[in-house]
Amino acid sequence: MGQSLYLALKYLQFHKIRTLTLMGSIGLILYLPLGLRKLISESEVQMMERADATPLVVGAKGNSTDLVINTLYFEQTRIDNLNLRTESILNETGFGHSIPIAAVFNARGFPIIGTDLDYFDFRELSLGEGRTLRYVGECVIGAKVAERLNLKPGDSLMSSPENFLDLAGIYPLRMEVVGVLQPTATPDDLAVFTDLKTHWIIMGLGHGHQDLQKVDDPSLVLDRDSTNITASAKLFLHNEIEGRNMGSFHFHGDMSDYPITSIIFIPNDHKAATLLRGRFETGALSDQIVVPSTVVENLLQNIFRVEQIFSTVFILVGVATL
Repeated sequence: MGQSLYLALKYLQFHKIRTLTLMGSIGLILYLPLGLRKLISESEVQMMERADATPLVVGAKGNSTDLVINTLYFEQTRIDNLNLRTESILNETGFGHSIPIAAVFNARGFPIIGTDLDYFDFRELSLGEGRTLRYVGECVIGAKVAERLNLKPGDSLMSSPENFLDLAGIYPLRMEVVGVLQPTATPDDLAVFTDLKTHWIIMGLGHGHQDLQKVDDPSLVLDRDSTNITASAKLFLHNEIEGRNMGSFHFHGDMSDYPITSIIFIPNDHKAATLLRGRFETGALSDQIVVPSTVVENLLQNIFRVEQIFSTVFILVGVATL
């Protein structure tokens, strides 16, 4: 027995490359299926937990998966917008209340989420540092955003332009960090939260500038009459909202027509949810309403099919390795 073990050890030492190749191949064949299955299982638990906690999502007609992924997990896929008036229409049904979501822009790679304070109560988010949102131009950041960017209350964070070559496009806004959320192990840890008005300012629907009644440079004014003043492109737009210039920020047009990407709807009970879904299905309400848990379940089923394909590949490779 000892001689056999001695010969086996000498064989392995002599054929080092072959031995390492066999060890690596067998290790991969054993580990990859188990690792993949564990990764998918953990992802399934996290995704379904968030989907189950979100009763209904309303959005423009289109891909329901993109709508849910954008609203729940803040993956900023391109989806059509709603207008803010839709929130009022839903609230007037008396079936529950709405939480608007605007998820279009990002700041240094982290999604900027425009919403209202009800969102923090709905997700049971609590502050680890600082305070909650009070004024336009402020943001509250998730725990991982604060950690990775080394930010704390009192610091500032600049929104990222969509296209650096588009000089007339989205105007970057420097936001003041006023709070840092407690870790939750959810996508909220990786988000930058603002109010809707701040989001619309980043979009270019609101802005702040010098008082045209007081400017001395005539080249800043294209036209002037008793009611309106038309500014030229030379007019400086503020890229930060602070006490001295907060009063100069304003919006044009009807704000109920301003865009949001989706609405989380919290029904009063199961009956209210069913009645609301019925209004969408009959066409009494336009756009679409989806149950996130159903959408995510369908998405996970497709992921399981991919896992089965990989498992088959691993079996074939394992046979070849043997």
